[in-house]
Amino acid sequence: MAYELSLVCKAFGEVEVLKRIDLAFVEGTISVILGPSGCGKTTLLNIIAGLLPFDSGERRGFAGTRFSYAFQEPRLLPWLSARENAAFALSGVMGREMALARVDVLLKAAGLGDSGDKRPAELSGGMRQRLSIVRAFAFPAQVLLLDEAFIAVDLKTKIDLMDVFLDLWRREKPTVICVTHDVEEAVYLADRAIVLSPRPSTILDDFRIDTAREGRALGSEAAMEAEGRLYSLVMGKP
Repeated sequence: MAYELSLVCKAFGEVEVLKRIDLAFVEGTISVILGPSGCGKTTLLNIIAGLLPFDSGERRGFAGTRFSYAFQEPRLLPWLSARENAAFALSGVMGREMALARVDVLLKAAGLGDSGDKRPAELSGGMRQRLSIVRAFAFPAQVLLLDEAFIAVDLKTKIDLMDVFLDLWRREKPTVICVTHDVEEAVYLADRAIVLSPRPSTILDDFRIDTAREGRALGSEAAMEAEGRLYSLVMGKP
């Protein structure tokens, strides 16, 4: 199954943002979208999610799809515990007992099993970001959207968070579409990298990253080819 955008265009007033975007996302894979600031990456995510209308083109295969969203900021409810924050995503989807049981499994997988009763203010920044990722996975979505979800942390914490994310993804296997401006993050996570031009955004490149994830340590020889290709594109030197 594929989720598809065909010749999608979007403008805000006289500012043309997206121009004839053609993309198909394969079920159960991780696609990472890169591009310069202001090129329309978040606009594209919101169109994919059905949160924003587009001006022309087609959006196919998304009917009835459940989406979950993870943002740069954790956006946690300060008066709720970690368990309750994660379970909040399941309100109206399943009963409270079932929701908490599902959340407890994910919290443990994310290394937060002993922190379920703590409120956000009692957690470190990295732990709050882990909790945000758990909450995104807790909702039984078919498509998970990430908007710069790993940006606001130091390098070690980012790697830890990406490893947590990949562990949860292997458990749940949603289709993931991730926006970032970080080349190393893209290579670490993606089955496929999509690079957008400055606006009006078109697709500069769209390619698979076939190296096994186990061999993609940051700076490793296995990751260098994909990193070099992406850096050239992002720097405008294809």
